[in-house]
Amino acid sequence: MMALFITIALLSIPLVAAALLLLRASLRRRLLPLPPGTLGLPLVGETLQLISAYKTENPEPFIDERVGRFGTLFTTHVFGEPTVFSADPETNRFILQNEGRLFECSYPGSIANLLGKHSLLLMTGGLHKRMHSLTMSFANSSIIRDHLLVDIDRLVRLNLRSWSDRILLMEEAKKITFELMVKQLMSYDPGDWTESLRKEYVLVIEGFFTLPFPLFSTTYRRAIQARTKVAEALTLVVRQRRKESEMGAKEEDMLGALLAGDGGGSSDEEIVDFLVALLVAGYETTSTIMTLAVKFLTETPLALAQLKEEHEKIRANKNRSEGLEWNDYKSMPFTQCVINETLRVANIISGVFRRTMADVQIKGYTIPKGWKVFASFRAVHLDQEYFKEARTFNPWRWQSNGPSSNAVNVYTPFGGGPRLCPGYELARVEIAVFLHHLVTSFSWAPAEEDKLVFFPTTRMQKRYPINLQRRNMSL
Repeated sequence: MMALFITIALLSIPLVAAALLLLRASLRRRLLPLPPGTLGLPLVGETLQLISAYKTENPEPFIDERVGRFGTLFTTHVFGEPTVFSADPETNRFILQNEGRLFECSYPGSIANLLGKHSLLLMTGGLHKRMHSLTMSFANSSIIRDHLLVDIDRLVRLNLRSWSDRILLMEEAKKITFELMVKQLMSYDPGDWTESLRKEYVLVIEGFFTLPFPLFSTTYRRAIQARTKVAEALTLVVRQRRKESEMGAKEEDMLGALLAGDGGGSSDEEIVDFLVALLVAGYETTSTIMTLAVKFLTETPLALAQLKEEHEKIRANKNRSEGLEWNDYKSMPFTQCVINETLRVANIISGVFRRTMADVQIKGYTIPKGWKVFASFRAVHLDQEYFKEARTFNPWRWQSNGPSSNAVNVYTPFGGGPRLCPGYELARVEIAVFLHHLVTSFSWAPAEEDKLVFFPTTRMQKRYPINLQRRNMSL
């Protein structure tokens, strides 16, 4: 009997030690001066409030309410973890600049599982630096000018040429951006295969901001299944291209660079994860900005008239079937103002998640090691302190006498630091080319009451139907 007691006592030591460590960590957190806030319900926290808030017409409902109660730095609990939200530009800049020292990239499990462990978004350290540099090398100004612009112009015109007199603009914009990304990454032209892949991507993206529990979330379960199909389709492409590469064939695209790489390139799984994330980044965000730019222009007739004048002047100097050139793109100053303002008011990338690598002291508070932080860019962009009438679409604010230097310094639509979005210039070119052909070829009006919100959720993305009238045959 004594031996049994001794055995039980010995087995209990690790459990007791673990319990004491957890109790110590809990007490320590309580003693730290955390940013104010509330952790919400057990386990779920405030995740459901966060998800439901973005189905309203307010661009930042979740953050607005809490900033009003707690200030620009507050504590919450979302996607299974305690998280500190920042709507303060100085704090956001501190987070971005201390990547790899005090903070590391960390996203909710729902996003991480769907993108894959080898995606650029989740890479850290030297590997991220190398792959980020590689991605930048395929999306810089000279590459766009000399190689990509021709395909961008051709594929945009091809899609617009097929439009009927009534379209769902968000859906059509998604087709355009997906086809552009597939062409740029893997040299595939539009066809049945690309359209089938795109439909699976729609399901993948629907799972990003849901609870990552397949048993409880039908949306997340569908997203995981779709992700598997996407990975299988891309794996076949990677294997075929690897065989061709070994036989001496070369393609000057991202997949070709990944297959070559340093010392023989990456594994099939690594390449597939990398492609999945890049396709998501270029497909979802750019198409949303295209659609919202049209929405805001439709609601601002003076801006639309000025944009048309700018593009009709470019078109007047070209033959009917002649495509855009780099000089044409560089002569679109008001178009850039429209893009800037759309990104400011309604950028779908509302911010970035990071995880603390140590206790971090900031603004008189301490964020414990291992906690999530969320640097909200859009909350800053919509702050009256930095932009007059911040929630009004006003592209003229970006002209030569536009925002103050203080406002420009807090404008971060593509992030910043070592994780600055590598495709930011490419996205701007795609949006500009799309707007050019749209305004020089069509007139339009919303087909029904406008219900497209600032942050379009997956169920709302098809709610911007427009009636079209073809103006000329420039396509």
